[in-house]
Amino acid sequence: MISEQFPALIVVTPLILSFFIPVVGWWNRKLCLPIVLIALSVCLVSAFGILDTVIKHGTVHYRLGNWEPPWGIEYVIDHLNAYVAIIVSCIALLVAIYSKKSVEQELPEHKIPQFYTLFLLNITGLLGITVTGDVFNLYVLLEIASFSAYGLVAIGEEGALVASFRYVIMGTIGACLYLLGVGYLYIVTGSLNMADLAQLLPHLYHSKVVLVAFAFFMVGIAIKMALFPLHVWLPDAYTHAPSAVSAAIAATMTKVGAYVMIRIMFTVFKPYFSIETIPATTILGWVAVAAMIFGSILAIAQSDLKRMFCYILLAEVGYIVMGISLANRMGLTGAILHILNDAFMMACLFLVAGAIMYKMGTRDIRNFRYLHRKMPFTMAAFTIAALSVIGIPPTCGFFSKWYLILGAIYGGQWMFAVVLVLSSLLSAVVFFRVIEKVYFEPTVDIHNGESHEMVEVVRDEAPLSMLLPIFITVAGIMLLGIFSGKIISTVIQFAIPAGF
Repeated sequence: MISEQFPALIVVTPLILSFFIPVVGWWNRKLCLPIVLIALSVCLVSAFGILDTVIKHGTVHYRLGNWEPPWGIEYVIDHLNAYVAIIVSCIALLVAIYSKKSVEQELPEHKIPQFYTLFLLNITGLLGITVTGDVFNLYVLLEIASFSAYGLVAIGEEGALVASFRYVIMGTIGACLYLLGVGYLYIVTGSLNMADLAQLLPHLYHSKVVLVAFAFFMVGIAIKMALFPLHVWLPDAYTHAPSAVSAAIAATMTKVGAYVMIRIMFTVFKPYFSIETIPATTILGWVAVAAMIFGSILAIAQSDLKRMFCYILLAEVGYIVMGISLANRMGLTGAILHILNDAFMMACLFLVAGAIMYKMGTRDIRNFRYLHRKMPFTMAAFTIAALSVIGIPPTCGFFSKWYLILGAIYGGQWMFAVVLVLSSLLSAVVFFRVIEKVYFEPTVDIHNGESHEMVEVVRDEAPLSMLLPIFITVAGIMLLGIFSGKIISTVIQFAIPAGF
């Protein structure tokens, strides 16, 4: 049955079709996007098929070439993998639909095949990371995702090349640290299979080699997911990238990084190693506090809308890491739920930024007066996404933050609970600063400067192909909030690593 091949199809389909795009694009550039849509549709169907199988029959083991692990390569997919694969596939498909008009305006025509090739390779890498059960293959797929992301950032606006170069430097350092961690574990265990490592490592937790390997893993992953203060590459890279790229990688790459952190800390290593043997969760908790506070404060200081979202994203990474650091069932529920919620919130915000850029030619917040009359649907979407990031019910952001606060209280971390509330208040300041400019800026007569005459503004919304993905992400933000209990009881409670 084809459903048995879903674990392979979700990686192989976008990988193979990405190599066809340069050839097809040379012949007819209009065919590039349909190929991408076909590939990502297969990925989304495969992801839902895998999750359905996992819910009905438990963890899926897919052995490539029928080679037995630990010698052969194995895809191991449980509730957590399947959940993240659906997030990546869904966001990628929405951004691909959105990209048509956006890419046509922002990129030279001859670069469109290159863009779609790199885009598919990026999604291939991200999906491969989520399904593999092997730490070295995870590194290979991480580099496929990273190198394609460097290229996607580099073809952006002025300043993108320098931002991409900085991204390359930091990303390479992160990848090298991760690879050193893999090498150290292989030296002491002779295995690269995650399940095999989970069995072998507890007898070696006293080894300094294992301790150093764990430290390399954590720092490498922290760089890749832009955890404060290792985030310095992210604001410039995501600001100067093409709009579609910013939306895709902001919504997916940091979330896949969070998945890898959970997998390494609580599956490859046993939970008690990070909690009791070394104080990793304690350190991560305070780093997350700093990320939430500094990310929100730095966002307030920005006038460029995309750059503001970049710093909000840093704070959101802090929320997820705080949930992981709490190391209790409630906190992890909040963290895993926030991976899903934040993917939709960030995708919506960056898609809105791209739509504004498409119509206004600027992202400067100071020029947003009357924008609610010029682009009412786009700004309504922005408002709902902003309320969700702040944590206003019934949007999805409220529910994941609620579980994070409960996790902090349950773990006796009252300071963390206070910081969670404080960070939400800072987010409210960030977004109401924009909402005030868009909706409540006084109307001014341009001739005599008096605030009494309504200036006529013509409605000029973004094209439907850009609005539709924005509307879907907004619907997702509302539905994920309304059905958060169902999502938790069906998937997330089983996605929490064993031992909690």
